[in-house]
Amino acid sequence: MPHPPFKVQQLGEIAIRCSDMDSMFEFYRDIVGLEVLSDTRDAGIAFFRICAGFGGHTTVLALFHNTAGRPDLHPSGTDSPETGAKSSLHHLALTVAYSDQEAIKGWLGDNAIDYKVQVFDWIGWQGIFIQDPEGNTVEFVAADKSLLAGT
Repeated sequence: MPHPPFKVQQLGEIAIRCSDMDSMFEFYRDIVGLEVLSDTRDAGIAFFRICAGFGGHTTVLALFHNTAGRPDLHPSGTDSPETGAKSSLHHLALTVAYSDQEAIKGWLGDNAIDYKVQVFDWIGWQGIFIQDPEGNTVEFVAADKSLLAGT
């Protein structure tokens, strides 16, 4: 099979379907620290800036209430979304500076948020894992050469 005639440059958006917009909005704004781009929770949609992105498209995290969206593009309904082992989303990873990881652990502890840390020595990453209010796993991941196996 031939290769496609384009190259994906960067993730542009991750959209999470949720049932409690307010708690999810507050979590990603106040705990994760993302900048609010658009707060239209009354319409069931909110957008947060993750980083500058590629080619003028800001990389965003979007929250969509499970009843919001365009049915012609995305299924919607009144059922609460599945999270955890039944979700198709395994986890969401947000890149941070390795030098910030101790501050992240302190921040999470100060806010009574349980976390787990895992080192991926095959690639030199360390992840700090938490759960958002609806049970999605969120990782703060950082790279550092000192984490590589054999160094």
